[in-house]
Amino acid sequence: MNAWSFIVWLHVLAGITWIGLLYYFNFIQVPAAAEAAGDKDGPGPAAISKYVAPRALLWFRWGAVATWLTGAAALEYVGGFSTHFLATSGLTAIGVGAWLGTIMLFNVWVLIWPNQKKILGMVEASADEIAKAKNVALLASRTNTLLSIPMIMCMVAHGHGLPF
Repeated sequence: MNAWSFIVWLHVLAGITWIGLLYYFNFIQVPAAAEAAGDKDGPGPAAISKYVAPRALLWFRWGAVATWLTGAAALEYVGGFSTHFLATSGLTAIGVGAWLGTIMLFNVWVLIWPNQKKILGMVEASADEIAKAKNVALLASRTNTLLSIPMIMCMVAHGHGLPF
């Protein structure tokens, strides 16, 4: 396996981890926690928020970092990070994907994670702060879900015959 193939393999693996967990949160955990909160005979949402969410969020945020770093390595390998990321040679699919991934990484670390810590009780927050945190985290997570579609298309563009 050559270096390019190895970088791409790591990038795809990290991306599957990150985006898979993003979809899990948006399509499974959030609706399940809401359902669990309304189930008077069930274990309640604490079963998810205490045991599952912190572990999933750990993999989620570090999957985001690993995806971005391996993506940056891929950019360097195919002509230079600044060439594609800063579009010094014109707009490229891989460069657009890198920017979408960067925006998504920002959302994970600056908007989602700090607010999830409030929601999960990892940091002290008032009821009003928790309500606001839920809204910010949800909107950032849904934004990432929407951005993931064109980002994935940009990730696979070269493999489908489109230029970098």
